[in-house]
Amino acid sequence: MARIIFSIVSLGLCGGIVFLGQEHPWAYLLFIVVGPLVLLGVRDMFQKSHAILRNFPLIGHMRYLFEGIRPEIQQYFVEGDLEGRPVNRIARSVVYQRAKQALSTVPFGTQNDVYAVGYEWMNHSLIPAAKEKAQPRITIGGPDCTQPYEASVLNISAMSYGSLSAAAIEALSGGAQAGGFFHNTGEGGVSPHHFAGGGDLCWQIGTGYFGCRAPDGGFDLEAYRATASHPNVKLIELKLSQGAKPGKGGILPAPKITEEIAAIRGVPMGKDVISPSAHTTFDTPVGLMEFIQTLRRSSGGKPTGFKLCVGKRREFIAICKAMVKTGITPDFITVDGGEGGTGAAPLEFTDSMGSPLVEGLVFVHNALTGFGLRDRIKVIATGKVMTGFAMAKRIAVGADLCAAARAFMFALGCIQALKCNSNHCPTGVATQDPALIKGLVVSDKVSRVHHFHEGTVKAFREMLAASGLTHPDQLRPWHIHRRVNQWKVQHYGEIFEYVEDGDLLSEPFPESYARAARAASADSFRYAG
Repeated sequence: MARIIFSIVSLGLCGGIVFLGQEHPWAYLLFIVVGPLVLLGVRDMFQKSHAILRNFPLIGHMRYLFEGIRPEIQQYFVEGDLEGRPVNRIARSVVYQRAKQALSTVPFGTQNDVYAVGYEWMNHSLIPAAKEKAQPRITIGGPDCTQPYEASVLNISAMSYGSLSAAAIEALSGGAQAGGFFHNTGEGGVSPHHFAGGGDLCWQIGTGYFGCRAPDGGFDLEAYRATASHPNVKLIELKLSQGAKPGKGGILPAPKITEEIAAIRGVPMGKDVISPSAHTTFDTPVGLMEFIQTLRRSSGGKPTGFKLCVGKRREFIAICKAMVKTGITPDFITVDGGEGGTGAAPLEFTDSMGSPLVEGLVFVHNALTGFGLRDRIKVIATGKVMTGFAMAKRIAVGADLCAAARAFMFALGCIQALKCNSNHCPTGVATQDPALIKGLVVSDKVSRVHHFHEGTVKAFREMLAASGLTHPDQLRPWHIHRRVNQWKVQHYGEIFEYVEDGDLLSEPFPESYARAARAASADSFRYAG
């Protein structure tokens, strides 16, 4: 619409000047002002690097103008670099710069208050290690997996087609293909746009079973087999809960549902798509493990796992007991934090439900270790992972690898307009409006996704080397320090209790896990104490 308005106004102004100039020749002097602006707007409409300018010719420059004068006025009128929510300006700028391969350094020292409670850092070594030439790869695949996958240490977390535009999905998949990392489809199902990008896919299956949905809304095994066998589908992830809205199903507002999306998901047009809060294919921990086995075998032995945000401890311990009882283990577990993002969620769920990522990671790592299962299962961390340090912290406290969603949205050009749930995303990332999607040029964004990944993994590897480490699996909790009050600093090994191998298989249990361990049963998610 903005492009149409610009075209009409430009033609009107030029025509008016010509008409006026027939009576008053001095009017042609107005072209000195109007002409360059019209030419600039036309250029904006046809350039491919900035979605804002393509969608909002000429007026889109106001954003960049205010960005340029921000240092002089921000202390009075604009948020500071560390104050933006949910992602501050510095974090966003890091993503933008890496995606564009712009400056990789900052001047004049840190803006963080290093003596503030909560400040965190990673200790370096006086004998740094040489950075490994090859990017580290993490093998995902337990004893029952016949097609293990060699994953990057950083990947794209779950974002569905429907929540994101077709162009955004294709650009993400293309970037994953260029950089050699996987792209999680989100629970909206696998679309032709995922395949068009050519990237490795982690197919997420939620409670709505989109893409493998029976007419009654249940699970369709044959439809599942048809998609799971595709060579681009490398991993299968069963979504139990999501950090931004744990205990509630996914939400896709009606304005964002197109005929193609409705066909892929098997849902009607014109209604919000709200997934059930819980799965219908199982209702016990043992049932969950048996369903994981079914998914893995029916995919031809591809790595299969589940995603959750940690809630009641005894329920996850019940799952661990089911693993021990059945001998079935997932190949990976994705731990999402309460700080994770989403396109649409009730305020109370976003703000006040679910464990933050660090606490969830520590608990999952400890529980798996305590039951002697940790060496069979890879742990993936997702929830506000933006930088190399964010990766290092998550891996140090219990993860094997990381995934990010909002960071890759910024790489696509997202400006945190907070319009994801309205279908009015101005950059064409989180909308189904064709006029806005035109602004997102897939070929340009593929390289930005690739470059952001490459730059962030490089920064992570450089931090490892500076700490005297050569591989992510050497990171430990004591490598990350946190200021707990003005005068006291602790590393994460001191802040959290860590469980030893086999500690939860029999009494006496570690003190902080004892109540949940006694109350958990492999045969029920309900309280068994």
